[in-house]
Amino acid sequence: MRHVFIAVGLISTLGFGAYAQENTIEDVISDQISALKAGDVEGAFSFASPNIQRLFGTPDVFGEMVQNGYPMVMNPAKVEHLDQITNGSYTLQRLRIQDQAGEDHWFAYEMIMVNGNWRINGVYRIDPPGLSA
Repeated sequence: MRHVFIAVGLISTLGFGAYAQENTIEDVISDQISALKAGDVEGAFSFASPNIQRLFGTPDVFGEMVQNGYPMVMNPAKVEHLDQITNGSYTLQRLRIQDQAGEDHWFAYEMIMVNGNWRINGVYRIDPPGLSA
């Protein structure tokens, strides 16, 4: 009987690991935004890189930072994934996030690979594409 539990545990772990490795950059960002929208700051925090997790320490502190600094990410009306720019060890995913009032906000999500999985290593406000001098 004990071998059955070990086998089930191993199979479920392998299945999850395969799923996690298949997640694209867009999936990870969308999943984090969905978690934030649902009020699941712990789930949202799990998509952050170890650097970000160390910086904020707890999901609650992370959630407060997002709420205070990026409220449009907590409850977006629309999210549009734009282009990606790879630069050495990280990839920038540019996004347009429309808030509930219809205002557009532009971001670059810095994505890094951690143990075969994409993680968010920073979010930066950027100028709208094509409008920078």
